Amino acid sequence: MAQNSREIQGAIAATRFGLGAKPGEIEQASADPQAWLIRQIRPEGADQPGGALPSGKEAVIALNEYQQNRQELRKEGIAPAPGRKARAAAAQAEMAKSGDDASMSAMTMQAQAKPTDPQADAIAKVRQDLRKSLGPEILERTRLACATDASFRERWTLFWCNHFTVATVKLTSAVTAGPFEREAIRPHVFGRFEDMLVASTRHPGMLFYLDQAQSIGPNSQAGQRRKAGLNENLAREILELHTLGADSGYTQADVTEFARALTGWSMGYARGGLRFGGEPGEFFYRDNTHEPGTRYVMGRRYGPTGERQAREILHDIANDPRTAKRIARKIAVHFVADDPPQSLVDRLDKAWTGSGGKLDVVARALVEAPEAWDPQPQKFKTPYELIVSGYRAPGFQPSGFEQLNILTLMGHRPLSAPSPKGWSDQAAEWAGADAIVKRLEWAKGFSAKVGPLVDPKAIAKSSLGARLGQRTELAVNRAESRQEALAVLLMSPEFQRR
Repeated sequence: MAQNSREIQGAIAATRFGLGAKPGEIEQASADPQAWLIRQIRPEGADQPGGALPSGKEAVIALNEYQQNRQELRKEGIAPAPGRKARAAAAQAEMAKSGDDASMSAMTMQAQAKPTDPQADAIAKVRQDLRKSLGPEILERTRLACATDASFRERWTLFWCNHFTVATVKLTSAVTAGPFEREAIRPHVFGRFEDMLVASTRHPGMLFYLDQAQSIGPNSQAGQRRKAGLNENLAREILELHTLGADSGYTQADVTEFARALTGWSMGYARGGLRFGGEPGEFFYRDNTHEPGTRYVMGRRYGPTGERQAREILHDIANDPRTAKRIARKIAVHFVADDPPQSLVDRLDKAWTGSGGKLDVVARALVEAPEAWDPQPQKFKTPYELIVSGYRAPGFQPSGFEQLNILTLMGHRPLSAPSPKGWSDQAAEWAGADAIVKRLEWAKGFSAKVGPLVDPKAIAKSSLGARLGQRTELAVNRAESRQEALAVLLMSPEFQRR
């Protein structure tokens, strides 16, 4: 391999496969770019974020306590203190009735100032604290991405976290989304896909997010005693998003049958010091909520085997060739191009099917694929990737969650995907005019703080290596200040793409 080619591939290894180069990293990777990446693949899975973050069990226990206290207040006729959205909705309703802006303003102020029961205030404070736990979760997750020496391993992990999205759209998933990634995804990223699929399906984060915890078979023992219904959310998203894909040929009847098979898949919980169905926050199968009978999904018969029924369906769809083909393409899209070469997709598909869905084999096939090393950068960084690579370039990390608030303004707040589909990997979603303006605002703000502390000329070379173009290098060198030079680098085409 020629020297220049090796240097380019070292830059590609750190900036395309990885999350952006730290000082000295491209030089390390350039010695043997493929070997540098392959060493990051390990059977024990991904690294875990630091900090004292709650486990899924601890999160569910805290959630159970909040729910119990809130329920007791309701029984006593005390409503918990309304949140900001509830107060705003009440204000709008009053305005619509009266049509008097002045009187509405006074009424809104009175509603906000009205004293509430101390117990209700305390419960509202607990809810607020539960949601605040997201801040440390996002911060530690991002600090790991900024600091890791194995950024290919972390990028690979973040791909799977997005594939099995759990978003913080409601309190129950807000407190379990972080533990979900740490417990259901990170340990399995280089294991069998089937194991990750099962772990994600059984975790309280997913059970809460897609409402599986409240799905009850109508003809089950519990369903016959009380009004309860079947919830098809989890079954549908497993078929459409986690495995086969919307164009795989499954029908609504398949979704319903799969949802029936999944009834009973729940978790333990605690109320008043008592446990119901095993350890709180851990998977528990409730036979009394399982819909009895034989199921037929995608033309296959599954006998009345209780918990095993859904497990057998998961096994079959995890190992279905359509799942391999679909996710192989999704991996190629994430790492290489919005419209990846079919030959690359075929390589990944072959590695998947040939290994029985072993993700370490698929990751190695990606690293060894010549199509993945095209010198022309095809991918436009998402806001999260941009901020992470921005911190990595000088070797820094965010010290507080407030430094990541810009991700909310840029529409890419971690753990907050807009739907179970996860975040888009397509440039069109992130390259609009308003989005570019926000990137520029971030680059200026970041450079104002970091620029005076570093040498932007050195960072340009260490963060991009052989990918640094003459025009960008010249613009950095001619900038009037270190602050301006760093901002120019961060907004350059080479830095914005990977």
